[in-house]
Amino acid sequence: MPQLDIEHDDLAGNDSDDDGSTLLGVLGENVTPRDPQSTELVALLPGQEYSAKDKSIRLAFTQASSSDASLAVTLSVDASPGCGGIVWPAGQILSNYLVLKGPDYVRDKTILELGSGTGLVGIVAALLGAKDVWITDQAPLLEIMKKNILMNRTTSACKVAELNWGEPIPADIPLPDIILAADCVYFEPAFPLLIQTLSDLYKKKPEILFCYKKRRKADKRFFSMLKKKFTWEQVMDDPQREIYNRDSITLVKLRKLT
Repeated sequence: MPQLDIEHDDLAGNDSDDDGSTLLGVLGENVTPRDPQSTELVALLPGQEYSAKDKSIRLAFTQASSSDASLAVTLSVDASPGCGGIVWPAGQILSNYLVLKGPDYVRDKTILELGSGTGLVGIVAALLGAKDVWITDQAPLLEIMKKNILMNRTTSACKVAELNWGEPIPADIPLPDIILAADCVYFEPAFPLLIQTLSDLYKKKPEILFCYKKRRKADKRFFSMLKKKFTWEQVMDDPQREIYNRDSITLVKLRKLT
């Protein structure tokens, strides 16, 4: 797979904060339907039904094994704890990729999601058959994650844990085989902390799937810091890659430098 130079790769898309019309109220982005790129992106995201009464969203992912089969996730969404309490496109893209890879990819693996927010990506891994999934974030988001694993009946496979980037890994969190991270590049003071946590979790040389949306020029500083400890390659076996790349979303695999 070719190395993707994210530092100098100016992907198409609008880096500004858009206050225009929102196509889906619970997405973490304002999506203007007249924008061809945004319309294209929405088309590849899972089918969505939002309940304003319950403050929940149902996402239906199409499984590769059958065009008629879908994997459904219902999530409570709540912006009050911060931006992690809503559903972001990068998390849906990473979830789509897990569904594409199928149950064999996660079977018998210990999986850890960083910056889980609603817990979407980790819950998808559990619904695909993973038996040891850890969804982690800061304390204000733990309750919404616990609620969501209950709603999706994944309590036997999913465990919720507080994990603050840059701090020692809690003793009860096992070293993972797969690390999942979506939309974790957003708060510049946390950049070195996230990189430290990724490094601390690399004892078993896990596969790291890292999906992010380029929004600000400051995001380049994250990758300038990251390249001191990791290399990265763009995931090339996702047939949707060109579409979400055009909307400034990128999915990469990270590997720690030896």
